Amino acid sequence: MSSRNRLFLMMVLQLAIWGAWAPKLFPYMTMLGFGAGQQALVGSSWGIASIVGIFFSNQFADRNFASEKFLAVSHLLSGLCLVGTAFSTSFWPFFACYLAYSLIYVPTLSVTNTVAFANLANPARDFGAVRMGGTVGWVLASWPFVFLLSAQATVEQVRWIFLVAAIISFAMAAYSLTLPHTPPRAEGAVDKLAWRRAIGLLRKPYVLVLFLVTFIDSVVHNGYFVMSDVFLTSRVGIAGNLSMLVLSLGQIAEILTMFVLGAVLARLGWRWTMIIGILGHGARFLVFAFAADSVPTIIFVQLLHGVCYAFFFATVYIFVDDVFPKDVRVSAQGLFNLLILGVGMVVASFLFPSLMKSMTETVTTATGVQEVVDFQSLFMIPTALTFIGALMLAFLFKPPTRGPASADEEQESPYLALDPGAAKP
Repeated sequence: MSSRNRLFLMMVLQLAIWGAWAPKLFPYMTMLGFGAGQQALVGSSWGIASIVGIFFSNQFADRNFASEKFLAVSHLLSGLCLVGTAFSTSFWPFFACYLAYSLIYVPTLSVTNTVAFANLANPARDFGAVRMGGTVGWVLASWPFVFLLSAQATVEQVRWIFLVAAIISFAMAAYSLTLPHTPPRAEGAVDKLAWRRAIGLLRKPYVLVLFLVTFIDSVVHNGYFVMSDVFLTSRVGIAGNLSMLVLSLGQIAEILTMFVLGAVLARLGWRWTMIIGILGHGARFLVFAFAADSVPTIIFVQLLHGVCYAFFFATVYIFVDDVFPKDVRVSAQGLFNLLILGVGMVVASFLFPSLMKSMTETVTTATGVQEVVDFQSLFMIPTALTFIGALMLAFLFKPPTRGPASADEEQESPYLALDPGAAKP
């Protein structure tokens, strides 16, 4: 197997772990009887781990451990934590196991990129294709649940989201030992002042506006994962064993959308590409709100995920790589990534379970007493947030350049900076 294919498979396994549990985490916690505050704490642990992981992977792990050995040990331990999470049905044991898993797993997101960059002959050309393996892994992770879950999945069945993730994690631990040796980075390879200079760039108006809009969109983006599965199963009527498959259509669309992103950026420029991306979220939530009775429509609108991700988040990463000073690009990527995986997830984990609880009423039907969420009103909130973000981009975002310096080069780069360890060398 070629080096690039080996690294592609590494990314498949790495992101399949995450994709196995993410769509059904919040519905599962509801099944366990966890309240909105408890769900928020669990969701926040992933965000906290993202914050810790950014500094741990860049300031400690990369400089003290061979990357392949670090991955092997981390995935073995995080797999054990996932098993503990699967069999914990009361809150505090569940929270402890999930937090431990998050703290161990999140740093591996950067370290896998370190391995890839160290072992690709031409990272700028090849990393995009390698990193796409992660999207493939996320899609593939949804397939086992077609058979493991029933249409009306029980708690005992849904706990398999963690067991499948654990199995993949153990496989990744073993596979990591076969990866090329990637020694620790030299002490002087990390600029400790780059973070301070990257934060200092927020004094520039266009950077501050983009930072605020990225925060808004990251809350909406993470809120989608909090609410979508329960909406599909309880309101739309999609079977519990098929909902993850429906959601994975968004990742398939993401792959396709990335191929046209370079051409769109060259034609529309930074501002309008990002506006389309953030309004993609708003359009999807509007369809959720007003077309919930049409199963084909709800399934089809999942394809907008590709526009939401590529046209906004991937464009933000490209923008930072193209416009920001070279010596702070890695730290600036990490700063924006902190919003997307860290702060945005924490806020979404607190905000949307609380909103869902406040918009739930108990009704009596022919089949008995049921709790019904007013999804139409609920989805108006993230829709409004996306319009605010779009208006901020339209009137306040004044980038120094209209678009990428070279559209042909930028077509390679959307996946290059999914976290601070993934920037161009």
